[in-house]
Amino acid sequence: MKYIKVGATALNQTPLDWLANKNNILAAIDTARVDNVSILCLPELCISGYGCEDAFLAPGTLTQSLNILHDIAKYSSNIIVAVGLPLLYQNRVYNTVCLLVDGKIAGFVAKRFLPSDGIHYEPRWFHSWAVGVDAEIEINGHIYPIGDIHFNCGGVRIGFEICEEAWVANRPGIKLAEQAVDIILNPSASHFAFHKHRVRERFVLEGSRSFSVSYIYTNLLGNEAGRAIYDGDAMIASNNNILASSSRFSFDNYQSISACIDVDLTRMAQARTSQCSDKIDNCIKIAFEYPVISPCQKIVTAASELLKEEEFSHAVSLGLFDYLRKSRAQGFVVSLSGGADSSAIACLVYLMVKLAVAELGIKGFTEKLNHINLPTTITDIIKSLLTCVYQATENSSETTQNAANTLATSLGADYLNININNIYIEYVELISQALNKKLSWETDDLALQNIQARVRSPSVWLIANIRNALLLATSNRSEVALGYATMDGDTSGGLSPLAGIDKDFLRHWLRWLEKSIPALRLVNQQSPTAELRPAAMTQTDEADLMPYSVLNRIEQAAIRDRQTPYEIFCLLRQEYEEQQLITWIERFFTLWSRNQWKRERFAPCFHLDEQNLDPKTWCRFPILSGGYKQELEEMKEKVIN
Repeated sequence: MKYIKVGATALNQTPLDWLANKNNILAAIDTARVDNVSILCLPELCISGYGCEDAFLAPGTLTQSLNILHDIAKYSSNIIVAVGLPLLYQNRVYNTVCLLVDGKIAGFVAKRFLPSDGIHYEPRWFHSWAVGVDAEIEINGHIYPIGDIHFNCGGVRIGFEICEEAWVANRPGIKLAEQAVDIILNPSASHFAFHKHRVRERFVLEGSRSFSVSYIYTNLLGNEAGRAIYDGDAMIASNNNILASSSRFSFDNYQSISACIDVDLTRMAQARTSQCSDKIDNCIKIAFEYPVISPCQKIVTAASELLKEEEFSHAVSLGLFDYLRKSRAQGFVVSLSGGADSSAIACLVYLMVKLAVAELGIKGFTEKLNHINLPTTITDIIKSLLTCVYQATENSSETTQNAANTLATSLGADYLNININNIYIEYVELISQALNKKLSWETDDLALQNIQARVRSPSVWLIANIRNALLLATSNRSEVALGYATMDGDTSGGLSPLAGIDKDFLRHWLRWLEKSIPALRLVNQQSPTAELRPAAMTQTDEADLMPYSVLNRIEQAAIRDRQTPYEIFCLLRQEYEEQQLITWIERFFTLWSRNQWKRERFAPCFHLDEQNLDPKTWCRFPILSGGYKQELEEMKEKVIN
């Protein structure tokens, strides 16, 4: 039996932060050495960072990436390390993985399948490498192999599937199995989405089984560049068994796993099941001495299967922590209305502190946020980092004020109560005089609502500026879809943590979280309302729009599944009264089309599932359009007939 110890490390990198990225990589190599790992897989584009955007086309980015690669190579003696970087070849930029073997560059594998859907935009910066093609590249006077290649390192064959390549039907592992590869490394930058771990685990296991190889998968960790959150998923599998799996959503700089694999065992499986090619193509042979080791004790560190509510809590908490750390803000400010959205954000900041301190300890937490002069107790840390501001007008109720006060006190936030009614009245009187017209709810409903939301913005921005803190916008994805948000009101902020999650789930999550934070009861017992009309008008969000559960289903069908109004009507007609359903569908498409300009102006949001509406990275729609008029008329005609 030939035993080799292999490892995978998830890294929390930052685009273009050369020194920090290099230090994380070197620390990961150190950890692997201590653990006697011979082959280490690091994430995709981990030298430069995955989210460099158009900076991938800057010559300086490519030069710095190569400089860091050479520094890492010098540090990689007696170990094999796979590390990702952008590389210029024949005036084209490629997404590559460099295999370092015993302190030297062995070659570069270039990515063949580039994702171009959803948040992914790789073809804008990178070229796809042609399948089956290998070439040579000269760097600083040295010639290295590049392309669709694999390696024979000391008699062990190593091949690659780079992130997206494992998700496509014609995955490279099929050909690698024909080439008698022993190990497949998969360095990835696969953003978090609910339950995505299950999918990754399936293709890792299936790869190890169907290709009769040991399969090593690793991913990025944390909020790398602002929008995408990476859960740090890493797995090692062999013969359809998970040998090691990382804990996800770590607040640390990196997470490492390792396992012993039996190369002879996978070769015997290939002998029984695989169709090997008569010719071994594009294989780079490099000498390497593996240490003689005994079989490791099989200890599977399995990634916990989290509920969707738990994944949401951990992902957004980690996203907020890294955003705070990398933006070097001094804390967060939330305009706490006592309603669901702002309460959820306040709770997420609270959970951020609790979860991070639970993992890192007070000392580790404060060291990672060393740009802030933090106190030394968790209670004082929360108060230092979370400021909640309640801003009342004459239309605010005692219910929401009590809910905001109770929740902020329960969380330990710094709570400020400001009455802005005089400012609101002054604005109304000022414009009434200028227009020589008395504004009223009968004739100026929307304008009077919006001015209340907008007058809250200057004061809460002032507080955020005074404290050098980041103001968090409070709108959710359901409001984003229909434009049910006041620009420069509840959309004010530098980050919009909830703009990627629907209100229906959010309300469910708050009820789930109430078991841990009982003060949420006062929030959960309310019907969602903006409280911008007089109390006698009994304003609620769902009366203005539609039930959030219905809105969520229409949004999924219309935007995610791209169905027409009539197709959506047919999908839901058995569940709702027909005329009411027509009204809701018409309202959705009309407001969706009318409010694209608002979505263009929203603060950056986190990507949490495959239904994001962010036009900058996910869901593009014209600002001006026909508004589905013909499609809506056709729906009505078909229903009538």
